[in-house]
Amino acid sequence: MYEPFQPYVSPTHRVCIASQDWQRHAAARLRRDVFCAEQGIFSGDDRDDIDRIATPIVAVSRMLGEDGHVIGTVRIHPSDNIDEWWGSRLAVARAYRRQAGLGTSLIRLAVSTAHAKGCTRFLAHVQSANVLLFQRLHWWSLGEMSLHGKSHHLMEADLAHYPPIHSGVLDGERRTAAVA
Repeated sequence: MYEPFQPYVSPTHRVCIASQDWQRHAAARLRRDVFCAEQGIFSGDDRDDIDRIATPIVAVSRMLGEDGHVIGTVRIHPSDNIDEWWGSRLAVARAYRRQAGLGTSLIRLAVSTAHAKGCTRFLAHVQSANVLLFQRLHWWSLGEMSLHGKSHHLMEADLAHYPPIHSGVLDGERRTAAVA
């Protein structure tokens, strides 16, 4: 009898600003998979007006030094106050959710990229199930609320822990230890 086939999960990834059409399309598809199909937060599509001004960031699996598939995404954008930036729609493909460092890499590049663009305050609405991860990454909660029928926290990043990154790229690999 054969064991069930487990799809290959690349141990390495690259996180970057989505600069190619295939990356942007794959990020939109991943967001639909997570926020529409899996979580049922949105019906059909989660895109909104923010997508017109947002900078999409993607995590791409790596194999033999080449880009593979988009396995994570997040978007960042300035608010009306240009010094204040927001992150939203953080999504990781189901097969990669146990890969230590992937979500962290997306969060780090998001905040550090905004910091490089003059951000002095970075905020996000974080689903309550993910608050502990963000707290470990030097964020604090400004209060709890319900958004789209789910419990969220308005959270703010401590920018002292996110030096500006001007390149728009982070390389990462699977880690076994927790990221502090």
